[in-house]
Amino acid sequence: MAALSLSERFAADASLFPHMADLTNDRVLVAQIAEGDYRSASFLDQRLITDRVGREWVPWTALPDLGPAAPHPHFIFHIGHVGSTLVSRLLAEVGDVLPLREPMLLRTLAQVAERIDRPESLWPPALYEKRLGQVRGWLGRGFGPGQQGMVKASSVITAIADDLTATDSRALFLYVPLPRYIETILAGEASTSETLVQAPARMARLAALLPDFPFALWQLAPVTRVAMSWLCEMASARRRLPPDDPRFRWMDFEAFLRDPTSALAAQAAHFGLSVGADQIDAVLAGSIMRQYSKAPEHGYSPDLRRQLQAEAATRHASAIAEAIAWVEAMAARYNSLADLPIHGR
Repeated sequence: MAALSLSERFAADASLFPHMADLTNDRVLVAQIAEGDYRSASFLDQRLITDRVGREWVPWTALPDLGPAAPHPHFIFHIGHVGSTLVSRLLAEVGDVLPLREPMLLRTLAQVAERIDRPESLWPPALYEKRLGQVRGWLGRGFGPGQQGMVKASSVITAIADDLTATDSRALFLYVPLPRYIETILAGEASTSETLVQAPARMARLAALLPDFPFALWQLAPVTRVAMSWLCEMASARRRLPPDDPRFRWMDFEAFLRDPTSALAAQAAHFGLSVGADQIDAVLAGSIMRQYSKAPEHGYSPDLRRQLQAEAATRHASAIAEAIAWVEAMAARYNSLADLPIHGR
């Protein structure tokens, strides 16, 4: 019997994971990872690659297009630091779900999409559309019949959410009201630094969404830049994941924490997962709710989250009030922002 080609093996084997792309040389790094690696990994990014992980660069054209009949993944989109990794871990425990958390290849697609109409674009629009379909098929593979791929994207991927969600894909969008978002970011030095580093790109995206945008980043104080980041991701979601589309479910993570049993049941139902109440109770009573989801070796809890938020609210009260006022002024200026849940619903 002839050996299977790379294309045939890749189509049939979810352990062959398309980890990242090299656009200059038009190739993909294929890594070999087990199902347990998918489940344990908080990020399918550069941290995935260790000495024990086999990998090989292959031409993009050597990998198959699985076609429109291939299963497509469902998605979890979010604004960042709003429990998306926790929700991904919970759903992977209650259903036959293969979790894919922040695959780097989606960042490549977002970078291509951002430049697709510019002179420096490496791909023509038709190639972007073709490869978008390829990647959807690749991320929809499972390790067994009926296993559902579920991608937890990084926050910036919301900018291409409508491109990624095929007609048979469902998506969850996680957010929190603006005051809680600011407090959460300011509660940690790493989250504050990360958000400020991403602020220039988010400012550019927000300005592209809003005509005659009247601000430059240098005019915004650091805490207002955090608020701008919330506004950018919420405005992107409003356009890319309209909440009146039944394929997309918006959920306030703070509401999730107040009643996780009902919220997790609603999420499972949205994704078509057959889950019993006993299953949900058992998973919520387990260790996941007491761990920091991005680094499970560290403890964390809803009570600790609220404590850190309250401390940040007190420490930065004046700057937070100024930042919220800036967002409210922007919502008053632009009709497209008027119905965003700034203070929750």
